[in-house]
Amino acid sequence: MSGVGVVGEGVGVLGRPGLLVYIVLTALVAAAVVWYFRRRRMVNLMNKLPGPKCQPIVGNALALNVDNLEQFHLIMSYCEYGEVVRLWLGLHPMVIISSARAAEALLTSQEHIDKSEEYGFLHPWLGTGLLTATGSKWHSRRKMLTPAFHFRILEDFIQVFNRQSEKMVEKLRMLGDGTLFDIFPFITLCALDIICETAMGRTVNAQDNEDSEYVRAVYRMVNMVQQRSFKVWQKPSLLYWALGYAREMDENIKVLHKISRETIRERRKLYEEKMRTAEVTTEEDKLLGKKKSLAFLDLLLEASDDGQRLSDEDIREEVDTFMFAGHDTTAAAVNWSLYILGLHTDIQARVHEELDSIFGDSDRPATMADLREMKYLEMCIKEALRIFPSVPSIARKLRQELVVGDVVIPAGATVLTSTYKIHRDPQQFPDPEKYDPDRFLPENVSKRHPFSFIPFSAGPRNCIGQKFALLEVKVVVSKVLREYRVESDTPRNDLQLLAELILRPKKGNFVRIFRRRS
Repeated sequence: MSGVGVVGEGVGVLGRPGLLVYIVLTALVAAAVVWYFRRRRMVNLMNKLPGPKCQPIVGNALALNVDNLEQFHLIMSYCEYGEVVRLWLGLHPMVIISSARAAEALLTSQEHIDKSEEYGFLHPWLGTGLLTATGSKWHSRRKMLTPAFHFRILEDFIQVFNRQSEKMVEKLRMLGDGTLFDIFPFITLCALDIICETAMGRTVNAQDNEDSEYVRAVYRMVNMVQQRSFKVWQKPSLLYWALGYAREMDENIKVLHKISRETIRERRKLYEEKMRTAEVTTEEDKLLGKKKSLAFLDLLLEASDDGQRLSDEDIREEVDTFMFAGHDTTAAAVNWSLYILGLHTDIQARVHEELDSIFGDSDRPATMADLREMKYLEMCIKEALRIFPSVPSIARKLRQELVVGDVVIPAGATVLTSTYKIHRDPQQFPDPEKYDPDRFLPENVSKRHPFSFIPFSAGPRNCIGQKFALLEVKVVVSKVLREYRVESDTPRNDLQLLAELILRPKKGNFVRIFRRRS
């Protein structure tokens, strides 16, 4: 009996590997069947959408593998197929949406909040801060960071906007009246000084030393991320490493993270010392900060004490995110505002009248009350952002199907919301290429679809810093126009647009400036 038991046990033991193989094979077959039917549904749904002709296997990838300028015009031409357009990048589905209705369906959803895979190229620099995070981390960070953009805190940042824009104007004073020059580099360096001081409480003096190691690293990183997003051969990590780009990126990241981490250590030490000695009198003081000129970094240190404590790396992610997201975007908005006002001197004259009514002959810094009075300038800036949105498109990855009217966009697709095209819908904006700030009179705004103007995105993942950005643009543009009359040298028909992560002029923004007062 015992022998039979041993033999029986032996057969059972010998049979287990075969059973395990059977279970694994069954699971793989089941997974393959599920994948097949999901893939088949996705392909069927994609095939129902209008779009340009696709090549076998590669889809539209070869057609889009052109220089940035041509690629932008090609994508805009694809939008003529309809408000929801199908593309294939190899075997990967991409959908372009270009109507306010479609944008509303996507951007108001609490489900479709995942950024596209291209945002992963920012992870080595930004980690998973607010811009790139998803799921519960994004929700908790958004909730925690919202108080940092309270209007009382933004009011304290205005002195930084004033100081740095005054420095930029000082640089412009060195140029003679009527001199033709590219104003875009002046604006970008000013924006970089502003964001460094407001984000980290640290001055990098970019306007005085544009060749500093930190400034070079910022510009190189932005450029590398832009290039990798649009060049197919740079996307695979192995190729990126083999071509030497990863090594260069690592060198720049070391510079950027070194400055961020040093600053965080210094500010945390100061903050902890302050907490040991200072008395917080009210909850409002604790939220808004008793000391003026708190940097975004200081506000993160305070916020982290109100709930779950953030590590230094958590804070670095958010500070670096603020640096990245708040630099080029505002620089582009200032640039396009000045460019288009330089083409429309009659409208610029109305801005001059408004500014003169507020400031007279005084050269005092602008206050929050002054900025509230700049109603016509704000309309001019918004109309510039309509024609030249700083972020020309927004990309999301669908985890679930999205319904737009009677159209279903499949799960797994990357959806590109073309802000640039939405802002040119003739049904929402008659004669859309015309620059007309009166479009933003309250009575005209009320007639349009609420998602027809989305320069800062919209919905739950809208730009948390949009009030900050608009205040900064108003301060910088008003400072320039208080002193100068601007004339743009490049007609709209000759303008070449680089639609990378940010919409920028390919050949710069050449203008002439003329002193308004001696």
